Amino acid sequence: MDQPVILTVDDEPDVLNAIERDLRRHFRSDYRVMKAGSGQQALEATEALKSRNATVALFLADERMPHMSGTDFLTRARGLYPAARKVLLTAYADTEAAISGINNVGLDYYLMKPWDPPEERLYPVLDDLLTDWSATYRPPFHGIRVVGVQWSPACHEVRDFLSRNQIPYRWIDVDEDEAMRDVAEIHSPGLERLPVVLFPDGEPLVGPDVLGLGSRLGLQTKASLPFYDLVVVGGGPAGLAAAVYGASEGLRTCLVEDDAPGGQAGTSSFIENYLGFPSGITGADLARRAATQAKRFGAEIVVPQVVRSVRPDDKYRFVTFSDSTELSCHAVLLASGMAVRRLEVPGVEGLTGAGVYYGAALSEANSCRGNRVFVVGGANSAGQAAMLFSRYADNVTMLVRGATLSAGMSRYLVDRIEAAENINVMTHTQVVEAVGDGHLSAVRLRTGDHGEVEQFPASHLFIFIGTHPRSEYVQGVVETDDTGFILTGPDLMKGGKRPRGWPLDRDPHLLETSVPGIFAAGDVRYGSMKRVAAAVGEGSAAVAMVHRYLETV
Repeated sequence: MDQPVILTVDDEPDVLNAIERDLRRHFRSDYRVMKAGSGQQALEATEALKSRNATVALFLADERMPHMSGTDFLTRARGLYPAARKVLLTAYADTEAAISGINNVGLDYYLMKPWDPPEERLYPVLDDLLTDWSATYRPPFHGIRVVGVQWSPACHEVRDFLSRNQIPYRWIDVDEDEAMRDVAEIHSPGLERLPVVLFPDGEPLVGPDVLGLGSRLGLQTKASLPFYDLVVVGGGPAGLAAAVYGASEGLRTCLVEDDAPGGQAGTSSFIENYLGFPSGITGADLARRAATQAKRFGAEIVVPQVVRSVRPDDKYRFVTFSDSTELSCHAVLLASGMAVRRLEVPGVEGLTGAGVYYGAALSEANSCRGNRVFVVGGANSAGQAAMLFSRYADNVTMLVRGATLSAGMSRYLVDRIEAAENINVMTHTQVVEAVGDGHLSAVRLRTGDHGEVEQFPASHLFIFIGTHPRSEYVQGVVETDDTGFILTGPDLMKGGKRPRGWPLDRDPHLLETSVPGIFAAGDVRYGSMKRVAAAVGEGSAAVAMVHRYLETV
């Protein structure tokens, strides 16, 4: 941990060097002593320290400096470090300035020049001030800080990306922290681009996209090899299982994910019915364990990277990314899972990321404290979200189009919801409008097919109204059903005939698509069970079929 800073300022080099020497002699074991030759230089140094999240314990500034006096500097530094002790170095004629500083700046002390001997006229005073400061000092958070505004879609995207990739960070709202607003203004004048992401080294990213953020965080955003035995598209349970088994069985394996390992399962607040975890496990923890396991066996996990297309070319398969780069391989596993359906009612689109969220949006849980939250949907994912947000919000209201929760939700979860005191369920109910100016303030609901529309105050609306397969990047390449689910194995056989254009003298393997060497597993596959355990099973089984395919190429 960095030592707290003592910053001394004087425009006379000889005086500045002398005070620095005396300060270092006495305080160097506990404090880092810095110096500046002008008020402006000191202010720039203070701003840089704030950006790096360093701690300043004491400012010692000379009063008589051109352009910016010591009092002026301390006034401006106080906004950045209000708890730091402030000491003015004065000549006899500056007594009035010192008294004014005490009244107007909150000056803690003023020292007359010269201060010799320091053992009598300098150290005892500063020792008392620093002892007083250290009594209330709390070490700062030495990690990533995200500085922005609560109801910003761009800020939500960055926070959600960090949360889903399990990267610790501290959220700072500029509307609640004036000092950090000033810091954000330095990097983003007028706060036009937010968030400002501050790293421990002090270098910021301003309004970053997730690819740039992922690269800065040290995530692997590009594959290290041009060719692999197996490329897995999608980092949900099926994809992670395939990466584990592929790498552990000697295949050069690369998994590509556009957001964070875990897929939709990774956003689940709690999974209670997964085999081997009798006390339950969060989706994020399950994803973390699986990703660690895959990497331990040598699989590469590339994130965030968007796959735009997959194409066969003779005996090779090519995966093209959004930046037009490509990976070549022997076999591809499509495990891209499902995308949430959009709620097509007035107001929702404009408020998405500003009070309206698709999925659990775990990064928003703390902001629900003391508020009323609405959850749209009646399946397990909606129930798990309602249970999560009930720990924070005063009230959680589930909006269900059907007559009961039991139709689409596991019994154990229904029982939990019914027992929760601050969760209530509105059946036969649908959202007709989201209301708000810049952020959500209310929802308009209709109960029954012809019921009256009522408006309810709301701070957050979480939407779980179903999903559709993420297969658009292979449309026209492999066969799908009318809704986009990828057909595999026996489902490709029509009247006992192999799929059109099938080039091999054998039937497709169980999890093989209409193109040899391209496989599908998990929720994106037609006929899958839509359960985490089933997806894991399919991902691991697909690797066995990849081996059988590789024996023939």
